[in-house]
Amino acid sequence: ATALYRTDYSGRGELSARQMHLARFLRMLLRLADEFGVAVVITNQVVAQVDGAAMFAADPKKPIGGNIIAHASTTRLYLRKGRGETRICKIYDSPCLPEA
Repeated sequence: ATALYRTDYSGRGELSARQMHLARFLRMLLRLADEFGVAVVITNQVVAQVDGAAMFAADPKKPIGGNIIAHASTTRLYLRKGRGETRICKIYDSPCLPEA
């Protein structure tokens, strides 16, 4: 969801414009999901937080899309590579499912 925004809006000077456009895009997706009764799957990347605050954070990984994506999401899953061909899916945030 954020790949095109990262290339079109680069640098902190365009952060506000990027986040506003991303929020509009996500609201449009949510309206389409409500209107047609379909699920919307959004993928996002995370980056390691390397500043001093990361030492005190429970999770040093930070989503690229920021809080905009988190607020627009009902259920968030965290996917990672396991051993070999195994992939691990963890429920990160959900109103109806416990974290796992």
